[in-house]
Amino acid sequence: MRRTIPRLSFSLGTEQCGGYQCDKFGLTEVIGQKRNVYTLWVRYVKSPKYPAARMPIPVRYEMKGYNTLLGSHYDHYYLDYESYDHQDIPEDVFEVKLSDPCVGFPGPGNGHYATFNPMQEFVHPRSEEHLHNEFGRFKNKHGKSYASPLEHERRLNVFRQNLRFIHSHNRANRGFTVAVNHLADRTEEELKALRGFRSSGTYNGGQPFPYDTPKHMADLPDSWDWRISGAVTPVKDQSVCGSCWSFGTIGHIEGAYFRKTQKLVRFSQQALIDCSWGYGNNGCDGGEDFRAYQWMMEVGGVPMEDEYGGYLGQDGYCHVQNMTLYAPITGWVNVTSGDPDAFKLALFKHGPLSIAIDAGHKSFSFYSNGVYYEPECKNKMDELDHAVLAVGYGQLNGEDYWLIKNSWSNYWGNDGYALMAVKDNNCGLTTDATYVLM
Repeated sequence: MRRTIPRLSFSLGTEQCGGYQCDKFGLTEVIGQKRNVYTLWVRYVKSPKYPAARMPIPVRYEMKGYNTLLGSHYDHYYLDYESYDHQDIPEDVFEVKLSDPCVGFPGPGNGHYATFNPMQEFVHPRSEEHLHNEFGRFKNKHGKSYASPLEHERRLNVFRQNLRFIHSHNRANRGFTVAVNHLADRTEEELKALRGFRSSGTYNGGQPFPYDTPKHMADLPDSWDWRISGAVTPVKDQSVCGSCWSFGTIGHIEGAYFRKTQKLVRFSQQALIDCSWGYGNNGCDGGEDFRAYQWMMEVGGVPMEDEYGGYLGQDGYCHVQNMTLYAPITGWVNVTSGDPDAFKLALFKHGPLSIAIDAGHKSFSFYSNGVYYEPECKNKMDELDHAVLAVGYGQLNGEDYWLIKNSWSNYWGNDGYALMAVKDNNCGLTTDATYVLM
């Protein structure tokens, strides 16, 4: 059985809370120089069994304090009890169906009481067993190690906050799920560093979209996935470098080259990072696809990854001299901004598209499954911060989606991919799409 009522022993008198006259109970816990204060407000109702007796009903529980011995920040949590029942739990709840198959102890759900009872972590005496179990699995799966006990504790606290968000989001049933991934011990600033799209707010020199879109819509299939056609290379990992713009660009060039030659090859992101500085890009500190296009037009293409050298995850020096360059382009086209039909037409006719999105939300950082829709997402050009590759479209449970390929490894999302909602141009997927002329 899981505790939902804190164990507090000191009466602090009476006080109004939630519209009720309540008894107030408290406990102060001192650990070193740090002080945690727990407070519980309780009202009373008549007992249906014993009219002379009163039954306590919890109204609110509050905790103020440091969440761990080495915690660097002060937490304030409160729980409002919407209902509370003194009735005995029916005996049939504990009956075991003999027809059910036997499983090894402790069985499904072990270690997940934070999902079943989210109050367990905050109610005194609180338990953090689930946190340490989850953090242990996280470290083992992703090979994490830390330089010192203090750094380990700091990362544990970051992981704690991200895990709370993940459980809270999934309990809300928002239509898509989030999960612990390899980014779960990173701070907001570290996650922000991965989002390297930097819009300059100027005209990018692209040609206007040439199609009369309504005339072509009847010819498009209901769903499309360029992975099935063989136009998409495996998911890559930009590591700690804010080079997403180079991955979106190269993913598009790889797809366009496949459409022209029926050959799928891996081109070099590192070459764009190293060589397009003179056109306004800033390597690991961000960039834009059209500036990489300008460099490609100047030099005559882009080298293969095998010849140029593997991805470094940091800025390097440009060394394309005397290398064979592929996929020469003659220009690029801007897909009509904010038009989902034009976007779908361009995606079907011209292969995977280089796009920018608003990815500055924890729900995106820890996305796992389902059609992603974030009400807080923005969609104006100067509000986009991350470059990805659109590779398809379709419908799931009646909801239209775009299929996007990210560059945060296949530990992120659904093997590195996400389904993102079409409606409302959520997160700006159709705001800044381009394709090259090859």
